[in-house]
Amino acid sequence: MNDPIADMLTRIRNSQLRGKALVTTPASKLRAWVLDVLKDEGYIRGYEKAEDKNGFPTLEIELKYYDGTPVIRELTKVSKPGRRVYMGVKDIPIVRQGLGLSIVSTPKGVMSDASARANNVGGEIICTVF
Repeated sequence: MNDPIADMLTRIRNSQLRGKALVTTPASKLRAWVLDVLKDEGYIRGYEKAEDKNGFPTLEIELKYYDGTPVIRELTKVSKPGRRVYMGVKDIPIVRQGLGLSIVSTPKGVMSDASARANNVGGEIICTVF
């Protein structure tokens, strides 16, 4: 697997299209940090660490719906293995005029675009959510 974050985002998108309540993905620290931001911003209900039948660590993500429609309408990967996208604090994009968010990997950790602006740090734009 070349891009584990893109894999996780695709699993979330596909599960929401099918109306699933839970989705599992292999565990990693970066995936957990991205899920922490999604949980803090209210896009998912939460996640738990678990193990699959072979004993490998996984993350069980509990998706969030409002009146039967997914809370996450659009989930787009920005920085890819072939093209990393780094931006300074002044260049971090505002998603849908502030209604969405960008998830940024900074030297101070993975955080939302608003938190990155508040901490005055830039970094790699991982994905955008609306």
